Amino acid sequence: MVAIGTLFTVTGEERDLMRTKQFPSWLMRAASLVLMLTLFCSGDAKAQDGASLPPLTRMLFVFDASNSMNGFWGDKPRIDVARELLLRSLDELEGQPDLELALRVYGHRSPISGGVQDCDDTHLEVPFSANSAPDMRSVIRGLRCVGTTPIARSLERSADDFPSTQKVRKGERAIRNVIILITDGIEACDEDPCAVSRALQSKGIVLKPFVIGVGLEDAEKYSLRCIGNFFDAETPEVFEHVLKIVLTQALNSTTAQVSLMTTDGKPTETDVPVTLYDQKNGTVRYHFVHTMNDRGIPDTLSLDPIFTYRVVAHTLPPSVRENVTVKPGVHTIITVDAGMGTLDLKSGSGPSDGYTVHSIVRRSGELKTLHAQAIGSAQRYRVGTYDLEVLTMPRLFIPDVVIEQGRTTDIVIPRTGVLNIQPSTPGDGALFLKKGDLLEWVADLDHSAQRMQLRLLPGAYLVTYRSRGARRTELSLDQEVVIESGRSVVVNF
Repeated sequence: MVAIGTLFTVTGEERDLMRTKQFPSWLMRAASLVLMLTLFCSGDAKAQDGASLPPLTRMLFVFDASNSMNGFWGDKPRIDVARELLLRSLDELEGQPDLELALRVYGHRSPISGGVQDCDDTHLEVPFSANSAPDMRSVIRGLRCVGTTPIARSLERSADDFPSTQKVRKGERAIRNVIILITDGIEACDEDPCAVSRALQSKGIVLKPFVIGVGLEDAEKYSLRCIGNFFDAETPEVFEHVLKIVLTQALNSTTAQVSLMTTDGKPTETDVPVTLYDQKNGTVRYHFVHTMNDRGIPDTLSLDPIFTYRVVAHTLPPSVRENVTVKPGVHTIITVDAGMGTLDLKSGSGPSDGYTVHSIVRRSGELKTLHAQAIGSAQRYRVGTYDLEVLTMPRLFIPDVVIEQGRTTDIVIPRTGVLNIQPSTPGDGALFLKKGDLLEWVADLDHSAQRMQLRLLPGAYLVTYRSRGARRTELSLDQEVVIESGRSVVVNF
């Protein structure tokens, strides 16, 4: 990681893109209606595996060659503009390391005749390879736009165009499978691209769509919004902006920092494990211990901008932020509310017997166990109110313990004493805590044991015992005993 001295966040997507110098000027002249859909398949290789190797990106272009692409946009047919766009994209992408390309086309083999359309007219024309660009150029230049627009079926079949990620050895490198669908229209085969999207996600394929529409009716725009992020491309420049976003995300990482915020709005919490999950399928993409760099600010990370993240800081309880995105080429600050204080469970005065006692810690009013903290230890918790159940005998309940930002809350747990019960013969009985005139049951005696040893909180107790051989109630015996911290008491029957 690289420490930085100046952090910045630029707002306004168009302003960001206009200042980006990573793309050639010809993109400013490209114009088309494009639906761009990116699919990712994590497979066996995760981002934290194979960290020494850059990810292998597989980019599948799905090209619309339906009859409507013959229509004009400006002074050119849509197919000519889109063809030029894709060919120039190949010039830019060809030869880049760690990149494989492929081409699927639909609507180019079966002409619409008599109102009959072929919704199976979608074909993988050029499969993935490291040198597929020449074959892709040849296919693209020879395309004729004659058929229909089976978007849903093309997306569904595109998922099988990628080599199986199961063949990639775990830890070898990360795999990023990307689909870019170029089209001038919406689904024409009475199928549901949104349902396809949900089905692919249920299989572990991540969908992050970008939808660009030019000259669409409002109803048509609505039908595309359900797939993903919709952009209404009123001008070629707007389309060029979105294209830059997609290509940058497909090929590059960007910088970000995770700021763990205190309750007073300062990014000073640190030294906490943090996990970035893929929001769509729960795959772990990054996992690290949060670190402040040598300038006292959260360290800079290199993140893949193509994913939407679920950020979890492993505080107690966890600090979570959902649906986090990062912009390519822009340093993004990811803030997570994680204000913490410390709970220090101290043992009371008296000699130590080396016996470890734990306390169950719960959110105030909740039954779920948050943590079991050992007496004699300190632990950080999120700011809030907690209930403690100390696993002494008898149980010690301490409600409404307040944890404050940056402060330590001390709770002193009395040291236990030891009660040794030594009956002359095995028998039945029980131990009670005396609370004034009330007796509170603590434990049954072990009727088969010759000796019993119990570690008890300081207090007044009553031991009730009856020998197994005694068959009369009045032969029950009671003996009162006082337990002090760090001291032993023997009761004989």
